[in-house]
Amino acid sequence: MTDIRRKLQTAGLRPTRQRVALAELLFAKGDRHLAAEDLHGEAVAIGVPVSLATVYNTLHQFTDAGMLRILSVEGSRTYFDTNTSDHHHFYIEEDGEVVDVPVTAQLKVENLPEPPEGMEVANIDVVIRLRRKG
Repeated sequence: MTDIRRKLQTAGLRPTRQRVALAELLFAKGDRHLAAEDLHGEAVAIGVPVSLATVYNTLHQFTDAGMLRILSVEGSRTYFDTNTSDHHHFYIEEDGEVVDVPVTAQLKVENLPEPPEGMEVANIDVVIRLRRKG
């Protein structure tokens, strides 16, 4: 059994042909930040017969299973992050590219408000928007 198939089964997902193909594209190149349209384009380029709707559904299944993290940067564009650890991001506006902030960065998020009763902070996403000078 391949590592991808095992990863899917461990996450409680049946390793269908399309899930395996999409997971291989997502996880074979290390940590990545992709929109559904980007992954769909990669899949079509290598001959994987998959619709954009299936890509969206699969990405949300992977997210629900804890294999991906959703990162909303632009109102109309959502990125899926293969690195599910707590970390922050740079967003390069001109390129629409998301890059991890190095873990060595000493970023501190302080003075958070108390969450409403019965709630707790699950995660804090910091996105630092960048643009080229000049």
